[in-house]
Amino acid sequence: MITAELREWSSWPPEDGPPVPPHHLEPSAEVRALADTLHRSGRLRVRELRSGLRLEATSYVGTVRLGALAVVIRPKLPGLPLRTLLRYAYGLCPLERFDALPQDTAPQAFQALLLHQLEAELQRLLGQGPPRGYVQRAETLDSPRGRIDLSASLQALHAGQARLRCTHHARLEDHPLNQTLRAGLALAARLTHEPALRQRLHRLDTGLRGVTPVRLEPWRLTRALHDTNRLTAAYRPALTLLRLLLDAGGMLPEDAAHTHVLPGFLFDMNRFFQALLGRFLTEHLPGLTVHPEFPLQGMMAYAPAHNPLGRRAPVPRPDFALRQGPRVLALLEAKYRDLWETPLPRDMLYQLSLYALSHDALGSATLLYATLAPDAREQVIDVRDVVHGARRGRVVLRPVVLPTLAHLLEDGGKDGLRNERLAFARWLALGERKPA
Repeated sequence: MITAELREWSSWPPEDGPPVPPHHLEPSAEVRALADTLHRSGRLRVRELRSGLRLEATSYVGTVRLGALAVVIRPKLPGLPLRTLLRYAYGLCPLERFDALPQDTAPQAFQALLLHQLEAELQRLLGQGPPRGYVQRAETLDSPRGRIDLSASLQALHAGQARLRCTHHARLEDHPLNQTLRAGLALAARLTHEPALRQRLHRLDTGLRGVTPVRLEPWRLTRALHDTNRLTAAYRPALTLLRLLLDAGGMLPEDAAHTHVLPGFLFDMNRFFQALLGRFLTEHLPGLTVHPEFPLQGMMAYAPAHNPLGRRAPVPRPDFALRQGPRVLALLEAKYRDLWETPLPRDMLYQLSLYALSHDALGSATLLYATLAPDAREQVIDVRDVVHGARRGRVVLRPVVLPTLAHLLEDGGKDGLRNERLAFARWLALGERKPA
């Protein structure tokens, strides 16, 4: 077994350091199909060169096995700040069992972090027994309950049965949310490499013996998340973690009808970063509204006489739009890529330029990027008229220093740092007065 270790947005073999003997993919059709799927999905760039295999990490971290090659991609952000930001982004409870977690250098460290966090959420949720929920049932009863089905009841009376057909809601442990949790426990037990954690997960499963076992399908989890409301909000953190584990541990969609199980665990840090910024900006910009995935309706349109296939006009969707009443103040993109250390890719520049030109006469668009560099500063690119040289728009690259944000959010956000958080949020969104 050969292990290739790299960090997010880095390559293997590394350009510096000791040379690595050339390695090639196995000729197995299964291994090559997996490499092609990873490459096309953007989870891991796999290039077979004459000089040997070359791997290029993107925003995904975790582990994956390509035949005899084990690929380990580690996050650059250290363990404690990463745990703080993860808990905040997804509304998770504090994780006290730090000593039980593998070291950050362990191959499955990130996967183990999510699994331990899931255990903590389930312990909190199921500590007093499985919560009951209302389940609709249609039964023939001696005493009426709920809504009476008159047609079926009259047929029963004609047949000599003095019973009524009723539709009612019974309060039971065996309801869809608990069924989804039990399926998630089975998934977590399969994913963990720690016998002690697997035993604790099985112990939680015994508390759900009265719940019908089901398979954790993506559609089932999506429906469970969609159906949570004010009364069942306590389920959302555990269901969110299951969504992350299912995606990363993980179902690779090939088409609408089929999925393939990934031999590993790859977590998209870009989605996490977007969730983190979405919650932080929403909670710390009073008087303003943050719209995720904001559609720029009407920005593009097919010419009426030149749309022979009758296609719909494309609708660009920035990650966030910041509004004050009906007025759009800013269009924001969130990228988990350190643009202080690496140049801005052309596709990102073109996307942001398009947003800037759509905003107003001298509009701007801002890219919020993740970095660990404490000295990172804002960068500005003017979009100019190539004939007259006048500025038409502006692209702003604004760094989000992750250790700084983690400090502001420690212990769920200390009250003493509220003013600093508010100032930091306004600077990120609007470029107003960078906090000290």
